[in-house]
Amino acid sequence: MIRRTDDLSRDARARFDAIIDVRSPSEFTHDHIPGAINLPVLDDAERAEVGTLYVQTSKFLARRIGAAKVARNIAAHLDGALADRDGSFRPLVHCWRGGQRSGAMAAVMDQIGWPVTVLDGGYRTWRRRVQSALYGPGDDLTVILLDGGTGSGKTEVLARLAARGVQTLDLEALAQHRGSLFGAWRGQPQPTQALFESRLFVALEALDPSRPVLVEAESSRIGARTVPPALWRAMGRAPVIELSAPVAARATFSARAYADIGADPDAVEAALGRLPPHHSKETVAAWKALARAGDTESLAAALIAEHYDPAYRRQSARRDRPLLDRIEMTDVSASDLDRAADAIERILSRWKPERSSVVS
Repeated sequence: MIRRTDDLSRDARARFDAIIDVRSPSEFTHDHIPGAINLPVLDDAERAEVGTLYVQTSKFLARRIGAAKVARNIAAHLDGALADRDGSFRPLVHCWRGGQRSGAMAAVMDQIGWPVTVLDGGYRTWRRRVQSALYGPGDDLTVILLDGGTGSGKTEVLARLAARGVQTLDLEALAQHRGSLFGAWRGQPQPTQALFESRLFVALEALDPSRPVLVEAESSRIGARTVPPALWRAMGRAPVIELSAPVAARATFSARAYADIGADPDAVEAALGRLPPHHSKETVAAWKALARAGDTESLAAALIAEHYDPAYRRQSARRDRPLLDRIEMTDVSASDLDRAADAIERILSRWKPERSSVVS
C-alpha cells in the first residue's frame, strides 16, 4: 500500500531510509531537500521532449512516449542505485507536486514490496516550509555575532568552537563563499538562493533552543547569496564578540588563507576590477602590480588598511549592538586562534539567552 504524508519535520524525515527526488537533474540542482538522492524518472531532455509533444502534437502520444521513458529510467534505477536495497527499505518519494512522476516510481516500489511513502505536494511542500521559517519575523533565534576585521581568523575560530561542541552556524560554508571580494571557492559555484536557504533551514532545525548560536558577522549578501530576512533580523539585534589583531598579522594570515586565489594573478586582477569606484585608478593599478608580482602579503596589507578596515569602521559605527568582549591577538597564529576560542567558550558559558525557541 502506498502511504502519503505532508510531514517534513526533522524527526519525520529521519524515519525514512532515503528521500528520493524523481525530478529532473536541473530541478534537483536548483534546490532539493538536503540529503535527498536524485533518481529522475525523466531527465531534462526527455522532460522537454514529452512536454513539447503534449502541447504541440498529441496528449496521447506524449503520455505513451513519456510512459515508456519513465519505465526504462525506473528499471535502470532498480538495477543501479537501488540494487542493494532489501525488503525493509523505506523510501520517501517526491516530484514537483506529488503527482505523476512520483506516483509512477511509488507504484513500482509498492509492487516490489517496499513500504513506500509519497510526499503530498512534492517539492512545493518543502519549499513552503523553508520559506515560512526563513521569511518570518525571526524572533525565535538567539544569536551572538563573531566579528572582527578582515584576516582576524573568524572562520577558523568558528570551526574550532564547533569542534568543541559550541553551537555555531557557518554561513560561508552553506553559501560556498568566503564572503569577501576574493571569497569565491575555486572550481565550486555557489548554490542557488533556494538551495542555500534549504541548507540553512536544515542547519537551523538542528539547533538546541536552550543555547545561543554563534554566527560570523556577515553582510546581508555572501557572494551572490542573500541572508534570509528572519536570520538577518536576528543578526541585526545580536550582541557581538570582536576579534582584533594588527594589520600586519592579519595580512600574513589572509595571504595564507587565500593562497589559492593569490596563486592566480588573473583571478586577483578580476576581483580587483570589482572594487567600488571610490578607489583611484592609480591605487587600483598599484594593487594589480602587487598581484602580478606575486606579493600577496603586501597586497593584503594594502587592501586591509585602505579598503576593508575603513568599510568595517563605517559599518561598526552604524551598528547599535552590545559588545560582549574584544579579544586581542598578536599574530593570528594557530595558538592565537586557540586562545581566542578558549576565551569565547568562557564568554558563551556565562551567556543567558533571552529567547527559547528555534526553527522547527
